[in-house]
Amino acid sequence: MDNIVGSGLLAVVAGAVVAVLAFVPFVAVSYRRRGRLTVGRSLLWAGAAVYFWAIWTYTLIPVPDTEVYRCAGVNLHPFAFVDEVRAAVAVSGRYLTDPVVLQVALNVLLFAPLGFFLRVLGGRGILIAGLVGFATSGLIETTQLTGVWGLFPCAYRVFDVDDLIANTSGALLGSILAFVVPAQHRGVERAPDAETPRRVTRRRRLLGLVCDVVGVWLVGFAVAVVVQAVLVLLVGEASPISTDDVASLSGTLASAGLWLAVISATGRSIGDLATRVRFTNGVLPAWVARPLRFATGAGMYTLLAELPTPWSLTAFLLALATAALLLAWPDGRGLTGWIGRRRLVDDRAGVVSPTVDHTLRTR
Repeated sequence: MDNIVGSGLLAVVAGAVVAVLAFVPFVAVSYRRRGRLTVGRSLLWAGAAVYFWAIWTYTLIPVPDTEVYRCAGVNLHPFAFVDEVRAAVAVSGRYLTDPVVLQVALNVLLFAPLGFFLRVLGGRGILIAGLVGFATSGLIETTQLTGVWGLFPCAYRVFDVDDLIANTSGALLGSILAFVVPAQHRGVERAPDAETPRRVTRRRRLLGLVCDVVGVWLVGFAVAVVVQAVLVLLVGEASPISTDDVASLSGTLASAGLWLAVISATGRSIGDLATRVRFTNGVLPAWVARPLRFATGAGMYTLLAELPTPWSLTAFLLALATAALLLAWPDGRGLTGWIGRRRLVDDRAGVVSPTVDHTLRTR
């Protein structure tokens, strides 16, 4: 039981890491191929990320202790499980709860989500589900047979052709069960209304802000790791300055610089681009509006957070003002909209003339 729980937790953690890394591209692709991002589809993709790792953790982990290592056997006789199930049931009299029966059933159920995800998220049919299920199961069984490709002297789990059969059957079953999902919600084809403009809501604006925050953090973290590794290789522990501080500052400047460059070129942050929103011209010229967009967003926040106390408190004030003004208008236009009298619109809508937003006067 502990092994099952541990494998499950590892799969969840690995899936969460993948979900964070792919978050911004996923949002951008969703808005371009389907016109929006729904909670249901997001949960499906998150579930697929966790499931991908669960297949490997449940079938390969835990690895054996080298001190008590024992080589496992091989079963090359198809459908041998039929006789095993018949014999086990004859002894126990339990058709549904006998361990041998449950083992076969779990091998089928383990791969059912694979066929389901292939149809619902990938738009692939039963044939592809069967081929992918067979190939994936074959790769897992071969990895076990070869002792993780030579890391161990021999197989530490049984190579079983019946597992190939059960796993492939599970993928086929999952593909069939996926028919319960309406056709318009299956596949990766571009939705017919993908280019239809939609109202900008607080939820959509919040999603864009999350994209900016996650993106700034990921870029900064990646650059900091690279800089830290280079500094350690070049100067080692003899450096007169803190390599941690240099790496952190490098990551901050890199992420803020990227956001500044994107906003200067497009007038929109990466979160705006991902969620397909843009600000109307309002009362400010572009050479003022674009720096203002940077100064009120995640790029500036990460710079302010690096300042020494008490100046770093300005980052908190910026976040607080952003959150308050996000709630002040239905479109969540925030500081940029408030200062420059700019509204948020869907970028699929026609170009809006640079007029003052008179709704501000009533607020």
